Amino acid sequence: MTSKRTSKSGDGSDKVGTICRALRRAIIEQALEPGAKLPEDALGERFGVSRTIARHALGQLAAEGLVELRRNRIAVVATPSWQEARDAFDIRIELERLVVRQLAGRLTKPQIAALKAHVDAEDAARNGPDAVSIRLATEFHILLAQMTNSPILVRYVSEVAYRCCLTLSMFSRPHSSECAINEHRQLIEALATGDTAQVMKLMHSHLDSVANRALVAPSPPRGRDLLEILAPYADDEDSARNGRARAAAE
Repeated sequence: MTSKRTSKSGDGSDKVGTICRALRRAIIEQALEPGAKLPEDALGERFGVSRTIARHALGQLAAEGLVELRRNRIAVVATPSWQEARDAFDIRIELERLVVRQLAGRLTKPQIAALKAHVDAEDAARNGPDAVSIRLATEFHILLAQMTNSPILVRYVSEVAYRCCLTLSMFSRPHSSECAINEHRQLIEALATGDTAQVMKLMHSHLDSVANRALVAPSPPRGRDLLEILAPYADDEDSARNGRARAAAE
């Protein structure tokens, strides 16, 4: 009986994660615009889950600042406040200085390889949509936080980074992502050499530059159907899950 309950709980957690990943991408990549409603029943239909599972996913995204929960269980895509954006970036700078201070000189060769592979993916996406580049750049920072193995750092860095990511997706002025990619490579090099003071300085400068690239320039509303918008993101999650299942079976 205990193992069955554990299995169900794990299955529910995996489904919440699937919905979160798909919605997170759709929001950050601006497929879903600020203020768009996210009905639990529509999400349940699209992902084949109960309204309870959908509600848990929306609650997690609300903690990340990507979704707003309103009265009567109405959830909508968050509208970032430009007035609060600078505060969010300042908090993020201090958190991520802690991250690199912990990691300097302590990364394993596989970890360094994983970071370099992620930056290579950023480089490959450089000529694509800005929102995709912004998402990948944010995920680089979250990957760094995960390498600390500190649950509290992972949680707070993830939450503030995604808030900043949404702000950048909405308000960032057009710019080349090449600078950010080069800055990420410099961070990896400083982490590998163990120069704590230098890597903390680089992180501060990098995130300050990222914040300064932001400019209020809201995108016009598009008014598309929620299920249509989420279709490619849900399909990507299905493909990834099937791939993991095949790999586990081999």
